[in-house]
Amino acid sequence: MENLLLPLRSYQDPPDEKHIDVLDGLRALMILLVGWFHIWQQSWISPSLPLVGSLDFLLRSGYLWVDGMLLLSGFLLYLPYTGSGKAPGIRAFYRRRLIRILPSYLLCVIPLFVISLLQGKYQSTAFAVKDLLTHLTFTQTLFRDTYFSSPLNGALWTVAVEMQFYLIFPFLARAFRKKPALTGLCMMGAAFAFRYFAYRQEDTSMYFNQMPAFLDVYAVGFAAASAYAALRRRLGAKRWDGAIRLLFSILFILCVCQAVAIARGQAYDPAYGTTQRGQLARRFPLAVTLGGLMVCAAGSLPPIRFLLGSRVMRFLSAVSFQFYIWHQLIAVQFKSWGFPPSVSDTPWAAGEYVWQVNYTLLCFASALIWAALLTYLFEKPVARALRRRFNE
Repeated sequence: MENLLLPLRSYQDPPDEKHIDVLDGLRALMILLVGWFHIWQQSWISPSLPLVGSLDFLLRSGYLWVDGMLLLSGFLLYLPYTGSGKAPGIRAFYRRRLIRILPSYLLCVIPLFVISLLQGKYQSTAFAVKDLLTHLTFTQTLFRDTYFSSPLNGALWTVAVEMQFYLIFPFLARAFRKKPALTGLCMMGAAFAFRYFAYRQEDTSMYFNQMPAFLDVYAVGFAAASAYAALRRRLGAKRWDGAIRLLFSILFILCVCQAVAIARGQAYDPAYGTTQRGQLARRFPLAVTLGGLMVCAAGSLPPIRFLLGSRVMRFLSAVSFQFYIWHQLIAVQFKSWGFPPSVSDTPWAAGEYVWQVNYTLLCFASALIWAALLTYLFEKPVARALRRRFNE
């Protein structure tokens, strides 16, 4: 029994100041949920669990967790600014972000562009050139044709939003550090105004996921990072009191319940007319809920921290970027190949359960294996080489 408790004892101390273990699990879970949503769009299988019931609502609203991924990005980006030392350099920040994102992004975009050309997927040379240039400059979300009609990877819109935010992040971070309330209110005001404009449009599809519509999500990430840093300074680096951990665990569970309720409402509530308008209306409440969830998870009891910070979760978090980039492409490709074999021509429409299960498992397994190979054979070695090149 004592050996079984050893892993939990390592979670008695607060998370490391630079690496918050529970965020590995939260990142992995959110990206897997987004991946499950995209795979579900191809398989149309809605599983159930004993005592829980149908998980259909979780799949139908799976796109919501992209907001959580961006919130987590804001949290981690701002965390180095929560100390009393000098703010990180702007040039170094841009260089590190490019080293982190660009090689893997180009590994996806360039081959897909060449394949699309060879397969004749572009109706004109002008559109092919525009599509490539906008993807290389992370501006594909700003044009309707490159946003909706590109034969390249549709999941890359999130990377474009992130890169657009990186341009202004160092300046927002410095402003938030000096005047957090004013800067946070300005970011939220800009996001609310943009989302109100998007909400009023007859067709919201071009606007609801543009970068300005997420500024309040990033602001909540900044605030959550500040709250965590303040909590850690207040409680110190020693083992935290059991009552404090119990309180945070209860708050964590309440935040999880609230996030599930938001997802259920997004899946089934017709009050806003369209799913996009519902997402616009729920974006800020979801961000606040997830921000609280992240802070409370870091201070929770060892069993919760163990589940979110285990080696499995660390591995899934490590390969999550590659998984996110490639999972949808893999799912669509398997379906176009008719693999795995099925009885009917359209097993997803016929409700062919065996095919649906096998297809879902195949997509997840293949995407995770491919992600692991790319992470450890390409992403990390290239990043190490570039960091040495630039003395990072």
